[in-house]
Amino acid sequence: MRQSTATGTSPARLAAMRAESPTLAFLERKARRRIPSFCYDFLQGGTDRQTGHPRNRAAFDATEICPRHAVDVGATDPSVALFGRTYAAPLLIAPVGMDGAIWPGAGRHLARTAAARNIPYMIGTLSATRLEEAVALAAESVWFQLYTMPEQDHRDSLALVARAKAAGVRVLALTIDIPLPARRVPDMRNRLALPFRLHPRMALAAALRPAWLAALAREGRPQFRNLEAHCPADMPLVQYARQARAGGAATWEFIARLRQVWDGDLVIKGIMDPRDAERARAHGADGIVVSNHGGRQFDAAPAPLDVLPAVRHAAGPMPVLLDGGVMSGLDILRAVACGADAVMVGRGFMYGLATYGAAGADFVADTLMDEFRIALAQSGALTVAGARQLAVRHPRRWRSEDFEGGTE
Repeated sequence: MRQSTATGTSPARLAAMRAESPTLAFLERKARRRIPSFCYDFLQGGTDRQTGHPRNRAAFDATEICPRHAVDVGATDPSVALFGRTYAAPLLIAPVGMDGAIWPGAGRHLARTAAARNIPYMIGTLSATRLEEAVALAAESVWFQLYTMPEQDHRDSLALVARAKAAGVRVLALTIDIPLPARRVPDMRNRLALPFRLHPRMALAAALRPAWLAALAREGRPQFRNLEAHCPADMPLVQYARQARAGGAATWEFIARLRQVWDGDLVIKGIMDPRDAERARAHGADGIVVSNHGGRQFDAAPAPLDVLPAVRHAAGPMPVLLDGGVMSGLDILRAVACGADAVMVGRGFMYGLATYGAAGADFVADTLMDEFRIALAQSGALTVAGARQLAVRHPRRWRSEDFEGGTE
C-alpha cells in the first residue's frame, strides 16, 4: 500500500493501521466502539426484520471463482474507464445519509481521498458537506446523487441539478428506490432525527465516545448543507426536507424531463429488475446502479449481486455499477466477474472514518484497491476485462424467468 497523500499519514502509522485492521471486517468492529450507538445503529440498520444487509453479504460469500494460473502477473492492471475517464480501480465512494453525523466532516475527508486515489466520490443530496465544497476538493472525481423534491413541480430538484452543472459535475445519479421513507427499526427505537436533539439516553451514548464528541466540536452540528440554499429562512432544514419529500416521486416521467435539462452523463441508481434497466436505456440513461439501498428500504428485495447478471444483460452496452455488501477487493472481483463495471462502497468508508478519523478514508481506499489488485493476480484475470472471462459459480443468481409475469 502507498503512503497517504490526502492526509499525510506517516508510513509508520499506516503500517500500524494495517496490523490493527487487516480487513474491513476489523474496522466494522472497531467503529462500533468509536461512535455513539445510535450512529452505528443508523449505519447498519434496516427495516422490518432487517434481513437486507445480511442477504447482500451472503450473496458475495456464496459466489465462487475458479482461478487461472501460469500467467504473467506483471501485466496486472486494476484501472477502469467510466464515462470518458480512466480511474485507478472499479471502486466508487458511495453516498451515505447523515454522513456528518456518523463521522463529523466525512464529506470533505471522502472528497480528498477520491482526489488522491483517483476514484469517484458520489456525494449525496443529504450530505453534511456542500457539493460545491466537495468539487473544490476533488474536481471531476465528484459525482452528484440527486434526491428528487417533487413539491412545486420539482423546482428544487431542478435547482440542485443546475447547481451541480454550475459546479462542474459531469455525472449525475438519480436515486429512484425510496418512494416513501422507510420505517427503520433501530432509528425508531433510538428516536433519531436531524437536527440532533440529544435526549438523555442519546447523550449518555455520545458521552461514552470522546473521539466522536471531539470531532463534532470541531465540525459543528451536522445539517443537510445542500438544502440550505433552497430552504425558507424561517423553516428548519429537517422540516423542509420532510415537506419537500426529499427522495420521493422519482418517476419515469421525471427522468424524461431530467434528461432534457441535464446534458452530462445520467445514471439511474436503484435498478433491480431487468425491465427497469431496459426502461432506463429507453429514457436516455448513460448508466445504472444495481442497488437495494444497502438493504435499508425494502426487506424483501434480493441482493443486488444476485440480480446483477440479468440486469447486466438488459442494460446492453451502458455501464452497470453495483452497491450493497461490498467489503473487500475480492468482492469487487466477484461483482466484476458477474457483470458489474464498478462497485460502490458506503459503509466500509464510514467504518474507516469512525475508526481512524480523516486517515480512515485513505486507509479503506488503499485496502480495497490493494486487495482487488491481488485478487486480479490470484485469479489470473489481471484486468477488469479479464475478470469477465473467469468461470464463476453463482448459486443464488436469479434466472431470466424469475422476472416474468406481473404488470408493466
